[in-house]
Amino acid sequence: MDTAAQLVERAKQATGLDDFGSDSHVEGLERLVVSARDEARLNIAGEAMFAGQCVMLLSQRLQIEHWYARHPEIDDQPIVAPLMVLGMPRTGSTALHCILAEDPAARVIRNWEGMAPCPPPIAGEEANDPRVPAMEAIMARRDRVTPRMKQMLPSTATSPVEDQLQMGYDFKSQIFQASFRIPSYARWLHHEADLVPTFEYVKRVLKLLQWRCPPTRWRLKNPTYSLFIDALDKVFPDARYCMTHRDVTKVIPSVADLYFEMHKPNTDTPDKAWMGAINAEFAEEGMRRMMAFRDAGNDHRFFDFFFADFQRDPFPSLERLYAFLGEEFTPEARARMAAWRASTPRDKHGVHEYHPEEFGLDLDVIRRRMRFYSDRFGEPIAA
Repeated sequence: MDTAAQLVERAKQATGLDDFGSDSHVEGLERLVVSARDEARLNIAGEAMFAGQCVMLLSQRLQIEHWYARHPEIDDQPIVAPLMVLGMPRTGSTALHCILAEDPAARVIRNWEGMAPCPPPIAGEEANDPRVPAMEAIMARRDRVTPRMKQMLPSTATSPVEDQLQMGYDFKSQIFQASFRIPSYARWLHHEADLVPTFEYVKRVLKLLQWRCPPTRWRLKNPTYSLFIDALDKVFPDARYCMTHRDVTKVIPSVADLYFEMHKPNTDTPDKAWMGAINAEFAEEGMRRMMAFRDAGNDHRFFDFFFADFQRDPFPSLERLYAFLGEEFTPEARARMAAWRASTPRDKHGVHEYHPEEFGLDLDVIRRRMRFYSDRFGEPIAA
């Protein structure tokens, strides 16, 4: 298995570049490689997948720095008051992100540009960008390798995507634990790592993406935000937040099963108990940090969006969200959102079925651990 230094050298050779900007990514990369080597139980395909992902992320960082070196004016791009969708995973945040992306006044990271932000996109040329069919091919391969993924996270090459990959350019991201058993890295990430440089790099990517391709009214989404909300606030002090909610007994087992689907190709001995435990920890710690942040004078920056309301009829909540933002909810945006909703029903690709006990999860224990959350936002939070 390649060392961190070997992965760095492979990225340099692949791109012909050698400037990573700051060295903020180094500690995360080194810890990740050691954790994967010692704990991930990778098979041959998993080793190739892990190395390929690391080289891809390093290569993207090299290319981003290359664009900044040639066009330093990119750094002057303002990122103003982004809306950040956050909360626990599997709470309807992906569907909400998709429907918000239908507003032509909004800007999101699209799947194809999230996978390869360089060269930065140009307004009016997106439809003909070769990265779109390349992303379609990647997604077709994903559907063959992990066919249940489209039940859990239905998406297209042009739909919005989380900024997990962009956090990965700094090698501090939950994207790695979603595919690999890396407990020591996860402990470091969740409890010790400094995420301020990571979100600064995310902002660096947003500036690059909007530089030649407005609009600039960002709609971002990432469940990880809840775990690192204090660092996020330091980098985006004017951000507004939309927090999604759902019954916790539906959330945690569902995420564990998502992890299982993503782990399966990479190991012959997937550890379901670890997947259940790490997601229970993430959910509880993330919500405790989130609620402490809200209680520290930030509650007015939050809009709460409930899964049951979204499934029943999202438009009353969307109207209130736009009022909260102080933005016009235009007829065009509403019509496009309605069209998306009609074309993308829940369970479009089949019902996502999972069994909590397979992941060592006891629903009564989950309810007790998360009572502080459900008591605050509604008991029970309807599924």
